[in-house]
Amino acid sequence: MRQRMTIGRRAVLVLALALATLSLWQLEAARGGLDIKTLTAGQTPVTRAAAPGSDGPLVVVAHGFAGSRQMMQGYALPLAQAGYRVWSFDFHGHGRNPQPMRGDVSVIEGTTMRLVDQTLAVVAAAREAEGWTGPVAILGHSMATDIIIRAAAVEPGIGSIVAISAFSQAVTRDFPDDLLLISGQAEARLRAFALDTLWMIDPAAIEGQIVTAETIRRAAIVAPGVEHVGVLFSRTGQRAALDWLDASYDRPSNVTPAATGGWLAVLLTALTVLVWPLSRLLPQQEMPLAALSRGHFVLAVLVPAVLAPGLAVLVGFALGGNLLPVLVADHLAVHLLIYGLLQLAILWRAGLRPGPLSPAAAAFLVVWGLAVFGLALDRYGANFLPTSQRLWIIVALALGAVPFMLADALITGAGQGTWGRRILARFGFLVSLGIAVALNPSELFFLALIAPVILLFYVIYGLMGRWIAQRSGPAAAGLGLGLALAWALGVSFPLFSAAG
Repeated sequence: MRQRMTIGRRAVLVLALALATLSLWQLEAARGGLDIKTLTAGQTPVTRAAAPGSDGPLVVVAHGFAGSRQMMQGYALPLAQAGYRVWSFDFHGHGRNPQPMRGDVSVIEGTTMRLVDQTLAVVAAAREAEGWTGPVAILGHSMATDIIIRAAAVEPGIGSIVAISAFSQAVTRDFPDDLLLISGQAEARLRAFALDTLWMIDPAAIEGQIVTAETIRRAAIVAPGVEHVGVLFSRTGQRAALDWLDASYDRPSNVTPAATGGWLAVLLTALTVLVWPLSRLLPQQEMPLAALSRGHFVLAVLVPAVLAPGLAVLVGFALGGNLLPVLVADHLAVHLLIYGLLQLAILWRAGLRPGPLSPAAAAFLVVWGLAVFGLALDRYGANFLPTSQRLWIIVALALGAVPFMLADALITGAGQGTWGRRILARFGFLVSLGIAVALNPSELFFLALIAPVILLFYVIYGLMGRWIAQRSGPAAAGLGLGLALAWALGVSFPLFSAAG
């Protein structure tokens, strides 16, 4: 049975559509007038952005761990608008690069130097394609800062370096010559490192000050009010990078970086909120769930949280690990499956049943979450489209993610549960991941980096699923969210091969 929207839902629909349209207009305006092309340098996917006919300096842009070219647009697009020719690329195993990361991640001579070689190959390809004979500027975030600094150590043709959220033991008093470090205000440890690089030259240097000595020029800039990801959308940081490179190449520019971070947040919020009124167009299913007692709720949270990590680690040892070529994906798929099955068993004993499935509601959640929300994220924020190598990884993750999210839909009362129970139920899984890391830190450390992805998924997709569950029941929400979670995890973490 379908019901007409209330006046309130119609008002929300109109407002959310208006905000989505306005944010799309603003985000496209940041790309306006640019020639943006997808290229390859060898097998490395590259996005080239430049004003038509531009002959400005060449800048190569590199992302951080679990990042992608799209995440660097906040810096790449203003530089392109200012006349630079900007090449942004996906590291091995990241984004839409089909080649996995390889080598030993624990030594510089392993994975790090392979990524240095890849960076140098992109620099060489860009230089040849652009016919550029001057020094190449290079900009990178987080993991990439160490890579680009080490690349500059072996390639004299690399000039100015902009390092965002930087850390690298390759920095010395005499190298690099031309270095700007940008840190988010909340990145205390990385701000301390940036200051250390200045103190090598001037022990009295402070943040925001340019220090010089002979051929050395360095500065450490703080982007206010942001952290490790937010720094990529900081207009203070973007403006500082542009001014630094303009000074390096002795050229003026009057470009004001667009507020793409804020408009991306508006767009993604609007697309999330739109699910609330649109869910009224789906078939309604009356499925009153049995009340879940406090005792059963505690059992359904604690038992999986405590047992699933150890069981998943044991299964991993039995299988030998590394069955899926994505960091910690083997463990995560098994962990999700065991956690979900344990929770479903407890909830079943408590009288909770998923009830009939609404295919239309499940399909809507998958299509909206992946094709609408996901494609918007992919264009303006971060890679969300898998390469062919990742499709079977998504399928494997779905085997665990679907029962896990089905149990989540039930324990949260099909969208009717209290906020307290919803938070506690989901916190239980984050605790479970922490226990797994403690049990096998050498192999499962990267699970700690998955926690923010899971948290964001709960906030955004969990809200969509709540509205779907309220309308069409927990089965549709669980299936839709399980497939969406498998997809999100499958495209987020790097492909990795320990071989050679």
